[in-house]
Amino acid sequence: AAGAGAGGRLIGFADAKAAFAAAPCRGGRGCPHWAPMKITRIQATPLNLPIEVGAGARRKTTALSICLVDVETDTGLIGTGMTAITEEEIVAAAVNEVAGPALLGSDPLRHEQAWDRLHWLLTPRGQSGYASHAIAAVDLALWDLKGQALGQPCWRLMGGARERVPVYATFGFAFFDRDELADAAKQWVARGFTRLKMTVGHHALQRRDEPRPLAEVVAEDLRRLRAVRDAVGPDVQLYIDANCSLDYVHALHLAQRAADIGIAFFEEPVAGNDVANLAKLRAKVAMPLAAGQNEGQASRFRELLAAQAVDVVQPNVCITGGYTQCLRIAGMAQAFGATLANGGAWPHHNMHLHAGLAHGGLVEYHSVAVDCTRQVFDDLAVPQDGWLTLPSTPGLGFKPHRERIAELAKRPLSRGAGKA
Repeated sequence: AAGAGAGGRLIGFADAKAAFAAAPCRGGRGCPHWAPMKITRIQATPLNLPIEVGAGARRKTTALSICLVDVETDTGLIGTGMTAITEEEIVAAAVNEVAGPALLGSDPLRHEQAWDRLHWLLTPRGQSGYASHAIAAVDLALWDLKGQALGQPCWRLMGGARERVPVYATFGFAFFDRDELADAAKQWVARGFTRLKMTVGHHALQRRDEPRPLAEVVAEDLRRLRAVRDAVGPDVQLYIDANCSLDYVHALHLAQRAADIGIAFFEEPVAGNDVANLAKLRAKVAMPLAAGQNEGQASRFRELLAAQAVDVVQPNVCITGGYTQCLRIAGMAQAFGATLANGGAWPHHNMHLHAGLAHGGLVEYHSVAVDCTRQVFDDLAVPQDGWLTLPSTPGLGFKPHRERIAELAKRPLSRGAGKA
C-alpha cells in the first residue's frame, strides 16, 4: 500500500517503514513510551527593518517593524510566526513575559487549546490591540510546527483547496507624484500583474491641521487615480486603500467621483472602520467596500457582516489572531456570502489561508512588506503572472535566516515609527 508523504508525495510501504524507524520513538497512546510533544521555549524578537521604497530613480528610505516568535519543542522542531503593523517592542514583551510562559510544557499540536488559553489570558474582556498581534504571532508558529510534525504544508492542513492563489500588487504610495505613479503602474503591469492597489487619503485626518484640507487631498487623489487608469488601460483591476484616513463625507465624495474610473474595491475608507459609517457609505456608492485587516476580535467581523457594511472581508493572519481565528472569520464571511481577501500585506503567511479554503481569495503582494520578509526569511515564493504557487515543504515552507536576524536585531527599535 502507498501513503502520502510530505507535500502529498506518494510513498511506498518500505519508505514509510524506514522513515518510522528513523524517527525518535514517542510511541502511541497504547505504547509505554507515548508522550505528546512539549513546548520548551517561546522567544519573541522585535526587529526594525531598513527598507527602500520606490521605482526607478524615485526612491525613499524608511523602516518597517515586525516581531518574530519562535516556539521550540522537546523534539528539536521549531516553529516561527510573526506579526507587524504594531509596536514591535510591546508585542515582544507581551510574548516573552506573559504569553510564552503560559504555554510552556503544553502540546503545540493542540492549537485550539493554546489559542483559547491566550485569549482568556490577554483579552478576557474583549480587549484587542497588542493582544491580537501577540496571539497571531504565536499561533502562526504553532501552525508552522504542526505542519513540520505532520509532514504537510499549512495550506494542506487547512483544506488544500488550491495550489496557487491570485495576488494584487500594492505599489501606489503617497510620495510618488502623478507621473511617477503612472510609470510605476506600467512597470508592475509589465511584470505580469493585472491587479494593482494604490493608497488614497494619505493620513488626511491625522494631518488636517498642517494645514492640509481633506477636500484638497481627495481632489488630488482623483487626479492620481485617473492618471493610473489612463496609464494601464481598462483591463487592469484597480483597488484603492485609504488606511482609515478619511471621514464619511470625504470618503463618499471620493467614491462617488471615482465611479467612472472602475475601482474593484475601496479598502478601509473611513476612520476606525466605523461600522455605521461603512454601512451608510456602502448604501450610497456602487464600488465594493473592504475592511478588516487591523481588527483583532472575531466579533468585529460579525458586526461588519451583520450590518452589511462591507462586501470584502479582510482578516490578516499576522494581525487578526493567526490562522486559528481567521479560519473562523472565513467561515462567517462564507455564511454571509461575502468575499474573502487578504489586506494588510504579508502574502507568504496569508497565502496559506486562501489556498487552504475553497472560499479563499486575493492575496496582497505589498512590495514593502515583501522586501521586509526577504531580509528575514529564505525560500519565499515569487509570483508568476500575478499568481503565487504554494510550497510543498512542511509547515510554512520558508525558514528564518538566523544569522541575518541576529544582525538585524542589533538595530535600534522603532519607538512607534515602524508602521509606515
